[in-house]
Formats: sequence, structure tokens, C-alpha cells
Amino acid sequence: MESSVAPVPAELERWFHDHRSELTAHCYRMLASPFEAEDAVQETFIRAWRGFDRFEGRAALRSWLYRIATNVCFDLLEGRKRRARPMDLGPSREPVLENASILPEVTWIEPIPDPADVAVDRDTIRLAFVAALQHLPPRQRAALILCEVLRWKASEAAELLETSVASVNSALQRARATLDAADVEPAAVSAPASVEDREMLERYVKAFEAYDLEALTALIHEDAVQSMPPYDLWLSGRDDIFAWWYGPGIGCKGSRVVPTRAANGSPAFGQYKQSESGSGFDPWALQVLEIADGCIAELTFFLDTQRLFPLFGLPPRL
Repeated sequence: MESSVAPVPAELERWFHDHRSELTAHCYRMLASPFEAEDAVQETFIRAWRGFDRFEGRAALRSWLYRIATNVCFDLLEGRKRRARPMDLGPSREPVLENASILPEVTWIEPIPDPADVAVDRDTIRLAFVAALQHLPPRQRAALILCEVLRWKASEAAELLETSVASVNSALQRARATLDAADVEPAAVSAPASVEDREMLERYVKAFEAYDLEALTALIHEDAVQSMPPYDLWLSGRDDIFAWWYGPGIGCKGSRVVPTRAANGSPAFGQYKQSESGSGFDPWALQVLEIADGCIAELTFFLDTQRLFPLFGLPPRL
């Protein structure tokens, strides 16, 4: 049970720490960037300190912090284009280098390390779900996160958003219709990785490092998809993925793959390519893999290693 008694500053600092993980996840769902989410949480705490004398215990501290964090996100989203994945921009294309472009006007969805605690439902930060959220206007996005993810009552969400219950219910109806069109279930719960899945991932690492086509064929789903932000090209089907790996992507042959902290509820690995200097391995991509029915169903290669490798605790080179 949350205390409704106004905390002293030392207690407030401790409560900030207790709520940091879930607030970061909330801001990440709103903003689709771990770096912007961290900035939003920091700004939330600053605003909370400044408004501490107005808190006076009239509301539960957790609700008060969520109100501030949501308003910070609204400010950051104002006038900004939504973040996207390559699959949001159009159909898959042939696996040829000419189809891989970097679009400077697109801001990509970025992965976030799984929280260290279990307070955050990892399924609600999966890449597909976060990508679908970005199709919603900010207030619809907030209403759906509050009611469908955090399980707040419509009356509680209405109070936070300073609107009516009818308005929240209307926003939820429109938001659910958008997610239905994207075939994403906000309350979906995926099974935790099984022993078989973990063994399969170990085989994937060995097969990828060996560039063993036969072994990789047994591990990657026939209908798998691959994307490589910041390139807009995405590939549909194992045949096209392998055509890329053994064509324009042949430079990945001989890579080293290092397991790291899970990203967005999914297994993640740091990929290092052989250095052109001939010594060691340089960072190339953060691989985030989705598993379905015992096989790899989706591969995302995030190429912004300068920003992402430190976030995931990966070394700058091997």
C-alpha cells in the first residue's frame, strides 16, 4: 500500500530510486528511446523536487510521479515525428545493396536493456509493441499504457491526464483499433525462454560465427524477417536473409558474437567483425532476436554501436 503522507526529502529520494525502473519503462514506451527515457526520468525527478512543497500527500506518490513523467513525455513528443522501424516504412525488398538507404529524416526506434528487477513486464517493452505504440497520438498512447499495461482504472487515468472518463474510454477504443490493425496484443504474455530456446541460441552463436549455412537453416524460421537500422531495407524470408548474408553482408563472415543483457524482452548479442587492421574485432551490430516455435523468427541488427554497446555493457572491441 502506498503511503499518502508527504515524505521528507530523504524519503522522497529513496522513493525516486524505488520507482526509477518502472518510470524508465513507462517513458520508454512513450518515447521509444532508452536515452530519451532516461532524460525524461531525470527531468521527472527535477520537477518532483521543485514541486515537492505542493505534493502534501494529497495523492499517492507513485501516481504523482507518473503524472509528472507523462507530462514530460508529452513535452518531448510535441511537434516531433514518430520513431519507426524499417517495417513501418514500406514492404520488404530484394536483398541487394542498392536497396539499402539511410534516410536522414527518419528517427529509429532504439532498443533498451531489460530492467534488472522484475517489476517491469518485459513483454510490454517488446520492439513490435513499442513500435505499434508509436502509431498512436501521445494522449492515446498514454491512455493505453496506463490502462492496458499498468492496469490503472479509467478514472485514475482520467485524473492523471486531466480529462474525463468518457474521453479516456474513447481514446482507448481508438488506440485498440490501431493496435488490432497492427496485429499486436497489448496484454500478450510470452513464455519465458526455455532450456531448449537457450540451447538453440547457443547453436545459433556457433553457427553464425562459423557462417554455417546448413546449421543456420535449421535455426532460422523460413518466414523470418531481418532489419538493420539505420538502413531502411528489411528482408522477408530466410532465403532473402541468406542471400544478403552471402552477398552484400559477406563481410560479417568470421564475426564474433557475444551474449549480453536481454533487450526488449528478447535475447541480444554484440556482433564484432574482423578489424580491417588485421588485429582483433571491431563492433558491428547489436543483434536482437525474437524466438517463435523454437526457431528465430526475427533478427534486428542495430548498427549504432557507438551509442548502444556502452548501454548494454559491451566492450568497445575484442
